[in-house]
Amino acid sequence: MPAHLPMNRRALLKGMAAAFAAPAVLRRHALAAPSETVRHASFGASGMALADVRSLASSPHFKLVAVADVDLSRVGEIKELFPEVKVYQDWRKLLDEEKGLDSVNISTPDHMHAPITMSAMQRGLHVYTQKPLTQTIHEARRLTEFAAENPKIVTQMGIQIHSHPVHRQVVATIQSGAIGKVREIHSWSGKGWGDRNPRPDRVDPVPAGLDWDGWLGVASDRPFIKDYYHPGEWRKRLDFGTGTFGDMGCHILDPVFESTGLTKPKSIRSLLDGPGQDSWSLDVHVHYVFPQTPHTTEELSLHWYNGDVRPPEEVTALLGGREMAYQGSLYIGTDGVLYSPYIDRPVLLPEDKFKETKLPEPGGADHYRQFVDACRGEGETSAPFAFAGPLTEMVLLGCLATRFPNETLRWDPAAMKVLNLDEANAFVTKTYRKGWEVEGL
Repeated sequence: MPAHLPMNRRALLKGMAAAFAAPAVLRRHALAAPSETVRHASFGASGMALADVRSLASSPHFKLVAVADVDLSRVGEIKELFPEVKVYQDWRKLLDEEKGLDSVNISTPDHMHAPITMSAMQRGLHVYTQKPLTQTIHEARRLTEFAAENPKIVTQMGIQIHSHPVHRQVVATIQSGAIGKVREIHSWSGKGWGDRNPRPDRVDPVPAGLDWDGWLGVASDRPFIKDYYHPGEWRKRLDFGTGTFGDMGCHILDPVFESTGLTKPKSIRSLLDGPGQDSWSLDVHVHYVFPQTPHTTEELSLHWYNGDVRPPEEVTALLGGREMAYQGSLYIGTDGVLYSPYIDRPVLLPEDKFKETKLPEPGGADHYRQFVDACRGEGETSAPFAFAGPLTEMVLLGCLATRFPNETLRWDPAAMKVLNLDEANAFVTKTYRKGWEVEGL
């Protein structure tokens, strides 16, 4: 486990593993001495998957061997870039037939992250999985535990900004004590991955080249509706995505989580209307309360907003007339304020107080090359599942809370359950469709 993981989170993960352990079963005679070339497969061929592959391929030690995508109409560009790549439509067939792989990236819709990631790890493959790590808390816990039980497997979540210099600067500044102990944080995203409209009452022909059954994967069967799920719109749907919160929360709350050393929340409460029957909410405001850490006051209050919702005027007034960024965070400490626009240099406020203060300059790293190098036995990843799993759980708890507006949820991480609202526990896990079950999930 990386040295930067705080001791209280080490203890928490140890308790998690004891509470919900399962045997590790590696199915390949793998994880031998690292080779010069990392032989890699991608689950997904376009969109974020293609971006991930391009970034991984910046390493001279990377070789793309195979790709799996349920939509064969979207594999043209990756075949042009990598003419020798072998194309599959079924991810399970790729895992069964490609015996010489070292690593994979999972850059699919959210609902398929956990099934493919677990199946790859069970074969001893190193995994780079897009955020959110999983769609449910139970899946995040199981991937975290499996990775801990098999430490030779390299893991990394696709929160590439985690390695960016401005992210590292935010973390270093908070942990330096520049604004004292943090007592309150407001984080937001202007994105609107949700929908107020009901599901269209129609059935459309499945396009040529699309394996609709494979696209559904572990989700329940339903008819194809053009432009409603695929491509891209799946993020809005309850059964396939995690809305804006799951999408951007893993990015924007990443430095919040790391810099303050957060563990389990005492409570989570959603303050706006919940999602519809089929889609996530457009506007979200969730309030977490966390216990004290070495970098916070006795209690830390964390507010998340997305869509058109923003922090109240008394909070935005702390910006001193600055325009609030489209996405970002505001850390309120006992000795000052840190304003962190997303992927931009942080600012200490009030400006007069901190005009002579120099921010730390910890530098950054290439998140993708970090993964390839770690697969070769050189160094470690900075967002392994030991970190990314608990971060994802925190974010998904917020998503879960939106389903129960104005209910204060109390969470027991060891039991992995909501203590005071049993109906909420139905969303901690999910049942995979028959024929798509995955061992360990």
